[in-house]
Amino acid sequence: MVFDCLRWIDEELPALEAKGRRRKLLSRSNAQAAVIALDGREYVNFGTNDYLGLAADPRLAEAVASALDQYGWGSGASPLILGHAELHRRLEEQIAEFEGVEAALLFTSGFAANSGTIAALVGPGDAVFSDRKNHASLFDGCRLSRADIRVYPHADPQALDDLLEKTTAYRRRLIVTDSLFSMDGDFAPLKEIAEIAEKRRAMLLVDEAHATGVFGDRGRGACEMLGVEDRVPVRIGTLSKALGGIGGFVAGSRTLVDWLVNRARPYVFSTALPAAVSAAGLAALEIVKNEPFRRGELLVKAADLRRELSAQGWRLGNSASQILPVIVGESERAVALSQKLRARGLFVPAIRPPTVPEGEACLRISLSYAHSPAMIGKLLESLYDARSLA
Repeated sequence: MVFDCLRWIDEELPALEAKGRRRKLLSRSNAQAAVIALDGREYVNFGTNDYLGLAADPRLAEAVASALDQYGWGSGASPLILGHAELHRRLEEQIAEFEGVEAALLFTSGFAANSGTIAALVGPGDAVFSDRKNHASLFDGCRLSRADIRVYPHADPQALDDLLEKTTAYRRRLIVTDSLFSMDGDFAPLKEIAEIAEKRRAMLLVDEAHATGVFGDRGRGACEMLGVEDRVPVRIGTLSKALGGIGGFVAGSRTLVDWLVNRARPYVFSTALPAAVSAAGLAALEIVKNEPFRRGELLVKAADLRRELSAQGWRLGNSASQILPVIVGESERAVALSQKLRARGLFVPAIRPPTVPEGEACLRISLSYAHSPAMIGKLLESLYDARSLA
């Protein structure tokens, strides 16, 4: 008999199922938009990070199609070999201009940008300080760096300061935090964190993935909104959420970018993004610059929805953004509530541990500029009718 070395999985999967934590893939058969087709049925889509409604914008598709004529599709090599195209360079220059910094560097994803940048900045003999609710990519970057990891309570600058005060023997120290937390929809206290970083002589890295394009007068993110851009030397963003595309970036000084080109392993050892992807990024940046009404209208919708959901009695935590977690506690309840909404034509994903802590399973509502008042009204009506499941 042949030994089945993976037989243990057959025992573990039912355990996940019993806890309401087994995930299954769905197949979408149309564009990522406010209405999506999943497994043959249409749903109003409240599960997307396409905050400005750009993922299906024809201007992005047209830019990609045009770029394909010149650049083809595959990049064929890592950026340091032959993969870095002129179109990549142009997008990096435009990101730097948009962010108001000297330089920017493209990565294949925001995950790669986070994990690669952290591991390039700190290593053995250093320490990295991470908010407890940071994205998995930040935590993975901390682990990959092999620096000592110190986790501080969520959005607690005093606890962070206390940790830094007690850990002065390290060669280098790095603070990492999301600006807008992807599951809770709340903001890091960036002013206080920036002050602590300066006082304790620590580096500061802020991931703006869910804030880029949505917050700030020019759409740069929470650092702009809170007035700390010049105090955050390492800013990370993504093209895959509000900008409707794919890829991540780091924005900062020319020295920082030069260092990452040489030391960020996900950059050095990954095939470059297709050049045509950069055409979509360039088109999206122009839309963010020229159509600020998109983020303005989105944030008004979010404020109105928060007010209505709170009036219905739902727990929303400290959400202050387009991300609204409807917190129900147990995984089974979140799954049941999500399924009830799907039966009414609404896709609102259930978020369960380990994505969120134990006891904080929720429905994660992601609002988009593309959501109509009728769509939001249907969501409110359906959640009102489903209160018995909370």
